[in-house]
Amino acid sequence: LPDPKSRARRARPAVEPTLTQRSAGVLLHLTSLPGPYGAGDLGASAYAFVDFLARARLRWWQMLPTTPCGPGDCPYNSPSHFAGNPLLIDLDALIGADLLKRRDVAPLPNKSRDRAAFGATIRLRTQALRCAYDRFAASRAAKSAAYRRFREENASWLPDYSLFRALQDAHGEDWSRWPRDLRRPSDTTRQMAGAEYAEAVGYETFLQFEYDRQWRRLRDYARSRDVWLIGDLPIFGAHASADVWANPDLFELDARGRPTALTGYPPDYFNREGQFWGHPQYRWSAHVRSGFSWWIARFAHLLRAFDAVRIDHFLGFQRVWRIPAGASSAREGRWRSTPGDELFTALRRRLGACNIIAEDLGLVTPKAIALREKHGFPGMRVMVMGFGDDSGRFHLPFSYEHNTVAYTGTHDMETVHGWFSRVRRAARSNVGDRRELARARAFLGGADRDVHWQMIRSLMGSVANTVIVPMQDILGLGTRARMNIPGTPTGNWRWRMRPGAANNELADRLAQLVDATARDGT
Repeated sequence: LPDPKSRARRARPAVEPTLTQRSAGVLLHLTSLPGPYGAGDLGASAYAFVDFLARARLRWWQMLPTTPCGPGDCPYNSPSHFAGNPLLIDLDALIGADLLKRRDVAPLPNKSRDRAAFGATIRLRTQALRCAYDRFAASRAAKSAAYRRFREENASWLPDYSLFRALQDAHGEDWSRWPRDLRRPSDTTRQMAGAEYAEAVGYETFLQFEYDRQWRRLRDYARSRDVWLIGDLPIFGAHASADVWANPDLFELDARGRPTALTGYPPDYFNREGQFWGHPQYRWSAHVRSGFSWWIARFAHLLRAFDAVRIDHFLGFQRVWRIPAGASSAREGRWRSTPGDELFTALRRRLGACNIIAEDLGLVTPKAIALREKHGFPGMRVMVMGFGDDSGRFHLPFSYEHNTVAYTGTHDMETVHGWFSRVRRAARSNVGDRRELARARAFLGGADRDVHWQMIRSLMGSVANTVIVPMQDILGLGTRARMNIPGTPTGNWRWRMRPGAANNELADRLAQLVDATARDGT
């Protein structure tokens, strides 16, 4: 592992990142990296992957949300839109900082090299992090200027988050079931609770401090190698979150704090029965009255950590599928308009031009397209969606515009090889799949081998400014490597890249393709 302290001093890249440059990158979540502790993190493998991208001349590293995960290990159902995921903290770095001893941390048995062991890694890391906090709290670092500055710079969200997590440990996950005075606490009650749970609050604050320190170190190292990071902004968040608890007036809740309207999506390409996500709906009128201050803070926070941001479910900023609380299925929902134009106008006024990718997949309306185009955000095209019916050709490279981010697939879809294998099997008995297979073969040159490389070459040669390829597709992996199946609450997010898969030979092959298609980002 290169020493990031010596090599990350040049904090700004040689070329400032924008989505208007002709460039390419990889989609890979941090937990999908290899490593000794059950799931990927901010440790040695992350730096090695930056080196792989730099050698491959790939500018972008896109991740899933790096906030704490919710039920089912889902990064899109987090208890905070602002906090970092403590399970991404590199334990070896804590050993190097004398906050842990080597005996405090034992590598997990490598039972499955391509699956994250979330249960085991949570138990291991929680025990190690509590041990590290005990040493931190007893050291001079707890009174350092760096620690004080971190708390001051994040005072808008950190105290509420740390107290919320402490109260969850004491009273349960669902805050609407807490004692009445803690559901909507006064300033005096917050102070009293903070004093009562001071140790737990201190622990949560330390985790965020350490996460932030390690994140900044990786970010600086990536920039020193001219690798740019893309973050993910989920439009919705969990009810059991510090954001909802601390800002109840911004959400559709009853007097007790329970949601009166929930999120979801009608039947579409991903799920014929629709999707019941279950997040509380925003009280948009309150956001308008505040000048969208909470949203602006969210974007500003994420854009300090990343060079670009993908807005998950961008279509929700034009309209949302509002499902009444108590409904039995997503089909009972109704569309409701949302003030996305006002929000993005306010965002640009406060933050200036931002590198934003609009995930505009699903039931796209002319108004949603107009909203994206008005604010200049590139939309997404996904090649595996292009071979079904005629409307899918929108996702094939001959239909692309320059202001586009093109993907082979996304984290919610089958891998290229998984998709192709399924369609090829189904084509034996299904006319629609037979037609999809014929179109794919005709477009990709007729051969069934190396379909993933044929797709990657096609995307790289397109006019789209940006191309992002999931690492699973670069490696040519099948269905087992799929990251997520929408609508299924368990068994997702577990794929891991095997050690040595991102090697120099693969990097050099990608670099040749980047050179041939002029996607070096300059």
